[in-house]
Amino acid sequence: MNSKTQKRESLARKNLNGVYQNSSQDRNQINGKTPGLESLGLKNLGQVYWNLPVPQLIEHSIVSQEGILASNGALCVNTGKYTGRSPKDKFIVDEPSIHDEIDWNTVNVPIASDKFDLLYKRMLAYIQGKNLYVFDGYVGADPNYQLSVRVINELASHNLFVHQMFLRPTAEELKTHHPDFTVISVPGFQGDPDIDGINSEAFIVLSFEKRLVLIGGTHYAGEMKKSVFSFMNYIMTKRNVLPMHCSANMDQDGNTALFFGLSGTGKTTLSADPIRHLIGDDEHGWSDLGTFNFEGGCYAKTIRLSKENEPQIWEAIRFGAMLENVVLDENTRVPDYDDGSLTENTRVAYPVEHIPNCVIPSIGGHPKTVIFLTADAFGVLPPIAKLTHRQAIYHFMSGYTSKVAGTERGITEPQATFSACFGQPFLPLSATVYGKMLYEKLVKFDATVYLVNTGWTGGPYGIGSRIKLPLTRAMISAALSGKLDRVAFHHHPIFKILVPEIVPGVERDILDPQKTWSDPAAYEQQAKALAKRFVENFKQFHQAPLEILEAAPVF
Repeated sequence: MNSKTQKRESLARKNLNGVYQNSSQDRNQINGKTPGLESLGLKNLGQVYWNLPVPQLIEHSIVSQEGILASNGALCVNTGKYTGRSPKDKFIVDEPSIHDEIDWNTVNVPIASDKFDLLYKRMLAYIQGKNLYVFDGYVGADPNYQLSVRVINELASHNLFVHQMFLRPTAEELKTHHPDFTVISVPGFQGDPDIDGINSEAFIVLSFEKRLVLIGGTHYAGEMKKSVFSFMNYIMTKRNVLPMHCSANMDQDGNTALFFGLSGTGKTTLSADPIRHLIGDDEHGWSDLGTFNFEGGCYAKTIRLSKENEPQIWEAIRFGAMLENVVLDENTRVPDYDDGSLTENTRVAYPVEHIPNCVIPSIGGHPKTVIFLTADAFGVLPPIAKLTHRQAIYHFMSGYTSKVAGTERGITEPQATFSACFGQPFLPLSATVYGKMLYEKLVKFDATVYLVNTGWTGGPYGIGSRIKLPLTRAMISAALSGKLDRVAFHHHPIFKILVPEIVPGVERDILDPQKTWSDPAAYEQQAKALAKRFVENFKQFHQAPLEILEAAPVF
């Protein structure tokens, strides 16, 4: 670095420090003490920046060399080794008050209280003398069910992420903000498996009793978002609110639709509809009053993003948005969304207000239509089918989609993936709890449920072709508009779901997946193989009511 560049960066830092030190946000730090943090054991800190606005967080991120600006104005960061969630590094503290409630399994892994306390003490020691960023906000757009959250970050870019991802308070609300739970994210602090009882240097540890989340060793911002979602998946059930891993939108008349689905099924893309109003893209609650977004932002995948197919998301990526692991042109800094060299899980976070026809506050009515999205790489599920309420719970608790070759190391052929309730990694309780709640709400509010395959047709992955996005949009549009209420259906012979005879605007042959295969016998063999996987997976729910078990496919 030459002397002129050093002088310019030194001046920039000086100017930034002057801005922050004179900011009214620093009034929370009095005589070197931070009353809101000392109760957490955070002492002997450097500068603490409270609730900084977006431009200042971006300035800090750039000066700290956490990221650079892309040509569209978004901050672009590289998350290093961890380019996605690390499920094997997530733990729940085994505490007396919740021990008998938690569904302890391979995703809800216990860690002893003394190990948590030791890890926390080591983290507090690491934090001493460091600058921190604090965001105070809310989770839950409906004030009847809203919770206050405080997120404490080592990185300015992470604080930008949570500022855009959660609900942002007004200046007046900040005066009385008191956190219901706290997230401390310190990527620079690495855990020690031998000392801390964890699996690697990365850790995400939730304490429901202390209402505290500790995150370290990973720069992937999505861990903060999903740890908060895990909290909501526990707390909301106590308030008779069904927490859901789904997107939501509504039409001009206020008719709400929900879109459940795992990563890569089109949940964010399909809910960002130019002729409908977006409520939220990922996490919602369904109460007796209606549906509401947990968040204040969106976290969309950008791999192979195109302006033609996803114009709203494309336009949302501008100043204030944060890109993760997106490759930029070295000279122009134009994002290359087709480049997956760092990861297939390239992401962007932006406030929901970046979508022009969003709903503010992010609250909708009781859903008229519920869509389950699956990307079936075996090419055997119909592109759209109607489910009875009992079939809906079977498919909800199954949470099926598929992984394809190239998305993960070691995968050379399609693999069936089952994630209960389309979000098993974030469910502290048994899937039967959420399934029962969904069934009750579907019946009470008379919602129609459709299963939509956004995956393959004409054969499995490698032989068939991915169902075109315009076709999927046309089928979903028909379902949401009520056009499918007036068509005939027939039972699929293997999956027993109801397949429409016609869908306005869609070629008839594509509706019957067997007709799209060149070899009908090969289709039947593949379909029965997938049906068997469904049945094998559902054996874990053998105590489910008989009427739900009877919704299983046959092989």
